Amino acid sequence: MKILDSVAPLAEDHDGFILDIWGVLHDGEKPYPGVVEALRELRARGKRVVLLSNAPRRSWTVAKALEDMGLPPELFDGVVTSGEVAWTLLRDRTHPFFAKLGRTAFHIGPDRDLSVIEALDIPVSRDAAAADFVLNTGPDFEHGRLSTDPYRPMLEAAAARRLPMVCTNPDRAVMVGGERLICAGAFADIYMELGGEVMEIGKPDPMVYETVLSALAVPKDRIVAVGDTAHTDLAGAMAVGVAPVWALTGLAGDHFGPDPSPDALDEEAAREGVQPVAALRSLRW
Repeated sequence: MKILDSVAPLAEDHDGFILDIWGVLHDGEKPYPGVVEALRELRARGKRVVLLSNAPRRSWTVAKALEDMGLPPELFDGVVTSGEVAWTLLRDRTHPFFAKLGRTAFHIGPDRDLSVIEALDIPVSRDAAAADFVLNTGPDFEHGRLSTDPYRPMLEAAAARRLPMVCTNPDRAVMVGGERLICAGAFADIYMELGGEVMEIGKPDPMVYETVLSALAVPKDRIVAVGDTAHTDLAGAMAVGVAPVWALTGLAGDHFGPDPSPDALDEEAAREGVQPVAALRSLRW
């Protein structure tokens, strides 16, 4: 696999960029070195840039966090999150899975993620016995973010009542400040093992790319998607016919180390069933 040291060669052949956020733009606490400069260079060359994240919150909350981190809105054309897509589905109730959900949610996750149901008539309960479905946004701070073990009793209680689960972040893990933390997808795995019904909203589902592709307004053969996770970012890009590029930061950096060999990347890509057109050491110009 070809490993690029800069995003510049990709800009020669592509006009639209779909960028993951956590693990590509920043480490959960601050932007990676060179990211702001790279985005400014892309914008200066007229490239379209849309950020696509499996964040379980609405897009406006992520955009604000990025601005607070030093990534202002003029660096990209838009932000789309799995939480925003989930909010729309919960509002409209036209999708078959969402049409059958009741009103009260058993929320597993921190209160900061409740923007995913803001302005919707969805009461929240911390008791599975009083709920109609599970709203899984990921780990909270009370039970910890390193292990799924403290959450198993909650998942078992919900599964015993056969509550359907809405998982607003299919990621299994994320790197934050160099530490590997669990995400909502790890709970979804356990819930399915318990026999529960799960709807995951986010990459790699092609549905979450619809808004992104519309915002880019660029032919697919001129679009590249950069992400650090094979089974979400790369698989999702392939599912919609966009060239995937493997960012070697974030989870990929944690897995492969600072200087992976092209052969190691090829072997892992084959195991994951993806075919990235290249790997990118980091998003820098």
